[in-house]
Amino acid sequence: MSAVWKHFTLETPKSKTATCNVCKAVVQRGGSTAATFNTTNLIKHLKKHHTTEHQDFIAARQNDERSRQETLLESFQKQGKLPHDNVKAKGITEKLLNFIVLDDQPLSVVENEGFRSLVEHLQPRYNLPSRKYLSETALPELYHRVSGKLADKLRGVTSLSFTTDIWTSDVCPMSLISLTVHWVKPDTYSLCSAVLQVKQCRGSHNRATIAASITDSLNHWEIPLENVHVILRDNASNMKAAMEDMAVPSLGCLAHSLQLVVHEGLMSQRSVSDALANSRKIVGHFKHSQLAQSRLEDLQREMQGAGATTTSARLVQDVQTRWNSSFYMIKSLLKEKRTLCAYAADHNLPATLSANEWCLLEKTVTVLEPFEELTRKISCATSTAADVIPSVTVLKRLLTIEEDNDSGIKTMKSTLLQAVSRRFSSIESEPLYAVATLVDARYKDSGETARMAKDLLTQELEKVQQAVLRESADEAEPAEKVPCIEAGLSSTSKSSFSSLYDRILEEHDEPAASTQTAVIQMQMYLKEPTITEKDSPFQYWANNHARFPLLGAVAAKFLSAPSTSVESERLFSTASNIVDEKRNRLTAERAEMLIFLKKNLPKFK
Repeated sequence: MSAVWKHFTLETPKSKTATCNVCKAVVQRGGSTAATFNTTNLIKHLKKHHTTEHQDFIAARQNDERSRQETLLESFQKQGKLPHDNVKAKGITEKLLNFIVLDDQPLSVVENEGFRSLVEHLQPRYNLPSRKYLSETALPELYHRVSGKLADKLRGVTSLSFTTDIWTSDVCPMSLISLTVHWVKPDTYSLCSAVLQVKQCRGSHNRATIAASITDSLNHWEIPLENVHVILRDNASNMKAAMEDMAVPSLGCLAHSLQLVVHEGLMSQRSVSDALANSRKIVGHFKHSQLAQSRLEDLQREMQGAGATTTSARLVQDVQTRWNSSFYMIKSLLKEKRTLCAYAADHNLPATLSANEWCLLEKTVTVLEPFEELTRKISCATSTAADVIPSVTVLKRLLTIEEDNDSGIKTMKSTLLQAVSRRFSSIESEPLYAVATLVDARYKDSGETARMAKDLLTQELEKVQQAVLRESADEAEPAEKVPCIEAGLSSTSKSSFSSLYDRILEEHDEPAASTQTAVIQMQMYLKEPTITEKDSPFQYWANNHARFPLLGAVAAKFLSAPSTSVESERLFSTASNIVDEKRNRLTAERAEMLIFLKKNLPKFK
């Protein structure tokens, strides 16, 4: 007990105030409950009003501290290292592994002299685990714990969408095939995603190898093929064929299709492609020459003015497999047009842009602006298959509008329109796109094929209704059979015609009610106004699924599908950071665990 209580009295042990024995003042004990009471206010009262008593308290407290001596065991334990099974040591090891996984650190970081010195300074009693322990024990344990939590989340979800892609390392002979899963929580209607598996893809990347790898991953996670709503993949023939062999629905990546469309449009007009080629030469010159870059930065600062504080803008080098990088390259050149012209007046460049080419680049940026905006929209985490049909419709209409300043790019614009129409000719008849658009409250039946979409939606609603009826029938107890008595006659007295007629009515009773319920819900839903484009369709269904339970179930299924396979491509950006020059001997098994944990650990801690 604190020595301060020599100078204070409590009315009851749970009193919120204490009475000073010297001046009889009532002092608050601090806190709101007995568990949070403290003596701070009491000590301050003595120090402020009763100096002699405060000095007595200080002396008594010091005597109490000196009187309690550490035991020999306590003293020894403070000097020794923490055992591996110690709670504190386990916590530090877990945080160390999180640091390695989330920050793309090599497992050998525990052998680095600087890192060991840092840990020794922060916690001298902690014994750093070896690289072998982290690799063979701690990492697999964390992997199995996180994968178990993910399996619990997926259990009971009957409609799952997937994205897949293949990545080949530049620093070692390793190819990985990814499978990411997307689903909508049935209770909160929030969109969820996770890396399901990153698996080594050995041998040729043919249809059989891809199909076998994805099937093995699904079997590993105990996901039946009937729960696969759709798999988003690239447009390569081997991927298409693999999905056909698996007999699962699949769709091409919208971003890949846009890449092909824009590439076709840019290459269709010689003057535009020549301007792009010259642009690449100019940007490449500054990327490969430090002297040229320094001169350009000096010119930028000079033209900005003496008092300018903004940093010099860097030119963007494009990657021909990413059309939007060409868009950003052109924009960076247009932004530095005056500076580049001034540079060309005093220094040599491998290529120059004429006034006509500058004008063509400006017009090209204007035409490609909607494509860039659409690419950003469909690449976000909340984009779904419902965005495809409305986005393509908007693109077509924009490309059909003739502008006065189209001279010089008419061929490119016309080719873009033809490419969009050709490559997306079947999207409105694709059931996955049509139904997804209809159940998205931002779009509903605004498409040109609304009637077909409504028929498809009605079929999906009937499937949900039948599943609900089957579940209800399975859960209900069988009714006791009672002889049918009608007008004093037993059921055996009825004619065969009457008995068959009654049986036919019974057969069609529930499906008729099912269809009627489904149609009524759909009509009520479609009559309501659409929400704005900025509103979330998931939030809409979270608020309205109780009103439209059948539609809500269909929405959870169809809105789980993304519009692109971007998630898998982003995954391999992580893979290139993990399997790099410093870790080119990393085994495929360890790489799979590190990639899996990098993406899933923040979600399933």
